Amino acid sequence: MTEHDWATVLLDLTGVEEKAEFMDRCARALELPEWFGRNWDALADSLTDVTVWPSAAERGLRVVVTGWQGYATARPGEWAIAQEVFAEAVDHMRERGPALSVVLALGGSDQPSTDMTG
Repeated sequence: MTEHDWATVLLDLTGVEEKAEFMDRCARALELPEWFGRNWDALADSLTDVTVWPSAAERGLRVVVTGWQGYATARPGEWAIAQEVFAEAVDHMRERGPALSVVLALGGSDQPSTDMTG
């Protein structure tokens, strides 16, 4: 699969500081169904259920996450869970396909600084 085969979705988290906002942004960006439960388990299920993203099922799905630094700063525990959900979904799809990739865009100087070492 070449890089150009992927369907790409932009998940812009700019201004998000709470889990409910995060889930709403995920629902909109990923075009999740109305029944999406807006919790971590529902997000994990949606990321690993190709019937939720059928237009990318043949090509693979790349989710590019931008503006995440503010959420990571405001809710570090939730952000850690989000990263875990993304990582586990990528691993799960690597084993059963189609491909899923989640990319964290580092952004520019206008993004808040985040110390991810602590």
